[in-house]
Amino acid sequence: MRRLLAVAGALALAASLGACTSIGRPDGGSAGAGYEAGDGSFTTWAPTGRGAGIELEGTTFAGEPVDLADWRGDVVVVNFWYAACPPCRAEAPDLAAIATERPEVRFLGINPRDDAGTAQAFERTFSIPYPSLWDRDASGVAAMQGLVPLQAMPTTVVLDREGRVAARILGQADPTILRGLIDDVAAE
Repeated sequence: MRRLLAVAGALALAASLGACTSIGRPDGGSAGAGYEAGDGSFTTWAPTGRGAGIELEGTTFAGEPVDLADWRGDVVVVNFWYAACPPCRAEAPDLAAIATERPEVRFLGINPRDDAGTAQAFERTFSIPYPSLWDRDASGVAAMQGLVPLQAMPTTVVLDREGRVAARILGQADPTILRGLIDDVAAE
């Protein structure tokens, strides 16, 4: 019986470790980098399979209040990021471009790690045209518990017009895929 439990435990550990690697990267992921990189994979949920709308409010790095409930009726893209995250930096120009070309879609960054000065410098460097919540208490992560891995940076989530999670990209968002996900949700 002990042997069976040991084998089952080893298999469970191997499965959980395998889930934390980055597919297609020669270095096997982001070990030691302070974040868990996603592999760019995406997941979508049919309208009938989505849960309740996300409840989230907070304050931006500029000191402005944001409440996702006020954005009901709009498609919303939420991006979890922080300034020292290499894939966050790599995707920032694409996110800024998509936000600029799609003014009917709301964009919101959520940053759980940086202080205001660091985050605002990042936003200036990459000409980010949308606000980011200063998520010091991890309420943004908690609001999406079960849908967004706590350590995956960056992660991009598309919310439907009812504020429900319609799609998620783990890791650096491919701009073509993100545009397609936005289009699909906007067409609903």
